[in-house]
Amino acid sequence: MVGSRVRVLVVDDSAFFRRRIAAILGGDPMIEVVGFAGDGQSAIIEARRLKPDVITMDVEMPVLDGISAVKRIVAENPIPILMFSALTHEGAKATLDALEAGAVDFLPKQFDSTTGQEASTLLVRRVLAIGTRGVTRRLGTLIKPRPAPLEQRPAYPIRRGSYRLVAIGASTGGPVAIQTLLAALPASFPLPIIIVVHMPASFTPAYAERLDSQCAVSVKEAADGDLLRPAHAYLAPGGKQMVLERRGEGVVIRIKESTPEQTYRPCIDVSLGSAARLMPHDVLAIILTGMGTNGKQAARALKEGGSTVWSQNEESCVVYGMPQAVEKAGLSDRVLALADIGPSLIKAV
Repeated sequence: MVGSRVRVLVVDDSAFFRRRIAAILGGDPMIEVVGFAGDGQSAIIEARRLKPDVITMDVEMPVLDGISAVKRIVAENPIPILMFSALTHEGAKATLDALEAGAVDFLPKQFDSTTGQEASTLLVRRVLAIGTRGVTRRLGTLIKPRPAPLEQRPAYPIRRGSYRLVAIGASTGGPVAIQTLLAALPASFPLPIIIVVHMPASFTPAYAERLDSQCAVSVKEAADGDLLRPAHAYLAPGGKQMVLERRGEGVVIRIKESTPEQTYRPCIDVSLGSAARLMPHDVLAIILTGMGTNGKQAARALKEGGSTVWSQNEESCVVYGMPQAVEKAGLSDRVLALADIGPSLIKAV
């Protein structure tokens, strides 16, 4: 049914890239490419005229750049905007600027012969994920998740003792959500924090630097051998896996190479799962906005050990996938709006 398709506006100064994106998206029956723009100013005009469900946007364009266009578009109408980014440090910084301006997600701008099919599949999945709300808003329907009835939920043990670690997992929409959460914490925050967000290796150094400059707690890209310290947040490096190991009385981070079968690099289940094994009843885990179900397996292990799991509510998520999976499985101790998670975390610890 045409009315249920995700309607997309493609914005890029390269005619070749516009055609490439249109061909990829047009191959899915649930997506309709409704228009094109070759610069940021034209994108603003076409967004007003077409009212698409999703906009794909390049950063560097003539007349008006992508970041400025994002600010203007979301100020008028909060259309989900997916940025295309160069896999460089400068490209990462520009993309983070676009996310702060109001874009909801990004993808690397690479569709070569070695990664083309994988990138194409990811593009389609991402557009469908962030565009679904626009479709349901147009059709006047919004399917609410159905958590398991109370009598069918497993009885998990109550957490024993005080927390020793905060563990955060996120994906689509995660960079801004994590920034919002960490910015609410004081410099005296008494626990270490580990963070896993699905990002490429070229992005995590720039993202950690930005978080560190904007938050009272110290933030760094995690390195092998880092000792967990209070008021310090450790971001899992892109492309690798971060796990926790005990060293004497303390806990250290180990950075390991990803294996071919690991879809997510870094993977929330891997990192939070290691926390569940090391300190099963001492973790406060938070699952934020994101596609898929990554984090659900670790959330179950944490709950079985007596730890606490929070999840972000649907209304404040960019994509209500990972938090929904945790909530529907009966694993969420609390379901919170993004703005409430930081203040609630301070009270909890």
